[in-house]
Amino acid sequence: MSDIAVQGSYVDIPTRDGTADAYLAAPGDGAPHPAVLFYMDGFGLRPHLKSMADRLAAAGYTVLVPNVFYRAGRAPLVELPAFINPVERPELLAALRPAALSLTPEGAMRDADTYLDWLADSPLTTAGPAGVTGYCMGAGLALRTAGTHPDRVAAMAGFHGAYLATDAPDSPHLLADQITAELYFGHADQDATNPAEQIDRLDKALTAAGVRHRGEVYTGAHHGFTQADTAMYSAEATERHWAALLDLFGRTL
Repeated sequence: MSDIAVQGSYVDIPTRDGTADAYLAAPGDGAPHPAVLFYMDGFGLRPHLKSMADRLAAAGYTVLVPNVFYRAGRAPLVELPAFINPVERPELLAALRPAALSLTPEGAMRDADTYLDWLADSPLTTAGPAGVTGYCMGAGLALRTAGTHPDRVAAMAGFHGAYLATDAPDSPHLLADQITAELYFGHADQDATNPAEQIDRLDKALTAAGVRHRGEVYTGAHHGFTQADTAMYSAEATERHWAALLDLFGRTL
């Protein structure tokens, strides 16, 4: 299914810690479709992420994009330009950093439980496990969600992920032995947040745990390569990402 009409709307989701604002995109036929939880990058819920969710919905999925920084306020937390250039980027990330640091793994996974419940209860979703995809910091949240809620996640994808396999005692890759989903990672090779040694550590952990997975390094791609409203964007790498994501979800959801 592709190129179908999409219905988008904003929704508020009650959580144990407040109310998460979110964007919901679904095929316009009103019928139930497989659920996808879409984790944002560090710049947050904004028009570009809505357009990405709409494209995924047009392929036949009901897609929820929560503002994972909701504890700090509704999106956008800071005023974002239509195009984020390299000069503005550090200042914007610095302004958003407190919200990112305050999102603990425990809080994020409480939220994941709520988001998955909300999707499962929606008349716009089919029964069965969801797909999860994430970008930048969202890739780590997606990986953590697959490990924390293995019975509820059938497939997980992460793109230009950050800090996926660090030395920290709560690094997301340490949940590998809990994962039952099939995983795909599209790594950027020009990415200081995800160096080659972490890519290798992640692959070895998933392999040792027997997780079905594939990790690919996108040559020449920078951290944030899917984000067309930033200077890190690569059209070629983004289309490769769409092909991999839709292939994964098409086989598993």
